[in-house]
Amino acid sequence: MRLFWEITRRSFRRHLTYRTAALAGLVTNSFFGLVRAAVLVALYGDREVVAGLDVQSIITYTGLTQAVIVYLSIFGWYDLMNAVHQGEISADLLKPMRLFSFWLAQDLGRALVGLVLRGFTIMLVYALIFDISYPAGVAQWGALVVALALSWLLSFAYRFLVNLAAFWSPDAKGIGRFAFVIVMFFSGFLMPLRFFPDWVQTVAYLTPFPHMLNTVVEVYLGVVTGSALVQALLAQALWAFGLVALCQFVLSRATRRLVILGG
Repeated sequence: MRLFWEITRRSFRRHLTYRTAALAGLVTNSFFGLVRAAVLVALYGDREVVAGLDVQSIITYTGLTQAVIVYLSIFGWYDLMNAVHQGEISADLLKPMRLFSFWLAQDLGRALVGLVLRGFTIMLVYALIFDISYPAGVAQWGALVVALALSWLLSFAYRFLVNLAAFWSPDAKGIGRFAFVIVMFFSGFLMPLRFFPDWVQTVAYLTPFPHMLNTVVEVYLGVVTGSALVQALLAQALWAFGLVALCQFVLSRATRRLVILGG
């Protein structure tokens, strides 16, 4: 466990050095977030509430979804895939730590930097410009922390699983791009899942994707409360640990196929 946290700490420090890139990303994310907010507010027209979300909630939704882009690597993550294709994976397999845990620790450091430098800052920008919503009470804040942690674990497990395609394909980025486009649609990133027809929502909830982002949004906004909140967090946990178990199974098969320099 000490080795895990040491790798996490070093990953955090390494990603913290890219402050200029973080600033550029912050400006870009904030700009597109404001554009998304303007478009969604315009869609409301004279209506005060759509699918249970008022204008204040939809503005908060755009800020929150922009804030977690880096934290969850919504647009893709190919580090493990590149390590396999470049042969660096052989050194990773020799480390005194399981491959999944090694990459998990590195991604945790990266995610925490993204949450601090972009996540909190974007929400602060929104708070200065708009009258946004906030979780009501300690219990809701606590549920939000749990939802954020589970969403990251679920996101990493899915990304890790997608990257394992590199063990079977010499160019798996095409698979990755397709896999991450699906996430953006079914996770509720493009617009709240509540805005879609019932059958689309039903299909979405047959996948793990809504639990990566939509659950976090609904917990933050207080849309799910009481038993519904408990069920939402349990569903997140089940999908997260289910995908982690699947990663371990696929990884055990993948390493048997590893060929480096003909060996």
